[in-house]
Amino acid sequence: MPNVNNADGSTPPDGPNIPDPPSDISPRQAYLLDMMEMDHCLSNMALAHEIVVNRDFCFKESSPPNDSLEGRVKEIIHRAFWDSLQAQLSLSPPDYTNAIALLQEVKEILLSLLLPVHTRLRAQLEEVLDLVLIRQQAEHGTLALNQLSNYIVSTMASLCAPIRDPEIHKLRGVSDPVDLLREIMQVLNLMKMDMVNFTVQNLRPHLIHQAVQYERTKFEELLNRQPASLDNTTAWLQGAVSEAVLADSSCESLEQGESISMRGSLRTHGPISPSAMLNQAYVRLLRWDPDNQLYPESVLMDRARLEALAQKLHLLVLEASALLVTSLHYGGAVFLVPGFVGNLKQTITALLQGSHQRDFDQQGALLALGEQLQKQVGEALSAQGRVVPSPEVDSLLKGQIEGLAQDHDPVRTLIGARAQSYLLAVLGASDARTDPAVPSSLTMVAPELAELGQAFKRIVNFNHMVFGPYYASILRNQLFPNRRA
Repeated sequence: MPNVNNADGSTPPDGPNIPDPPSDISPRQAYLLDMMEMDHCLSNMALAHEIVVNRDFCFKESSPPNDSLEGRVKEIIHRAFWDSLQAQLSLSPPDYTNAIALLQEVKEILLSLLLPVHTRLRAQLEEVLDLVLIRQQAEHGTLALNQLSNYIVSTMASLCAPIRDPEIHKLRGVSDPVDLLREIMQVLNLMKMDMVNFTVQNLRPHLIHQAVQYERTKFEELLNRQPASLDNTTAWLQGAVSEAVLADSSCESLEQGESISMRGSLRTHGPISPSAMLNQAYVRLLRWDPDNQLYPESVLMDRARLEALAQKLHLLVLEASALLVTSLHYGGAVFLVPGFVGNLKQTITALLQGSHQRDFDQQGALLALGEQLQKQVGEALSAQGRVVPSPEVDSLLKGQIEGLAQDHDPVRTLIGARAQSYLLAVLGASDARTDPAVPSSLTMVAPELAELGQAFKRIVNFNHMVFGPYYASILRNQLFPNRRA
């Protein structure tokens, strides 16, 4: 049975088809049945969502751990079957009972892999793997199992994806009939998954509209059962509105105290756009505090993806901050040394990996990073025959790199704000061809940031298509409380 390869490694259950509860059951039993039906609904909704949002989505054949009870039972059953097949074929005359059952399963799988255009191959398969004829041949001792196996391998070679060519080549070198049939079944199972995933990839563009309607309908069913299912979503959008109003007030106060020349750098005040407010709310999820904030229900299925993007963004901000500080201290010329930036980025990534975790020694890692950056800069300058920086400059660099551990470090705050502004601009762009340029201070992490922005935009766009009507209602009440619906 296939399982789903989710971003967080989890497998949504298929869930049973739960009938309406009988009228004479107890309230507790009715509640449990209701929860089971909701779980089934959520599972189906999560699967549809995953197929559309996750471009790397794929099915994989179920493979329980070898040391688990399920894994041991599966291994025992499989070994018993193949041992039985080996024993049957070793008899004189051979007993083909299990072999014929296996050939029937192989035939069904091969037929399932055929496309409508494969009319001639379908007819050939029906003729060569005619189970009635095969049973008659077995009864009369004329069944050529090796010839059938070789035909099956040749047919598989004509149907498989190029990625399976090595497995097919390996099959051609297996001579023992039992080993060959066992390997054939393993490769056929892989080919089944390949076909399913090929179909999913090709249908994805056509699934988006249906998935939006399906997911919205399922969420409405949940909302009807539990009206409080939008409470956290409402609080999330209320927080975004409050944050925007506070920022607007702070900006206005600053304008009143600054010179006219400074006012040009501040944003123009005006009505708050619900669309821009919603984008701000999404970006806010990338700095979510799970200990003090309840995650919005409407984004729960993307939580693992958004948390992974938040971790990546945190690392990119630290990387860009460290690179900017290094560039300011040693000048841009050292960054022109071939391979220097790539080596520097690898060092930063290696030392700061896991910096989003609460138990990560960020200050210690940044202290080590400062030492390593100073060393790499000195080596690069020496190799170019240039003057090595003074100890005072090196010491100042290490101090500023170590200072990045503070949440309110000015460089880190600036880089973080520009990264968030870039993501807001990406969300506001009409399509990929009009995506904004990465800010100059983030140029050295531009490819990574652009990739993050596109992944973020895919999640936001689909979520907005599904839950847009709910968001519009909540934001309308928050932004225009005196306006009639």
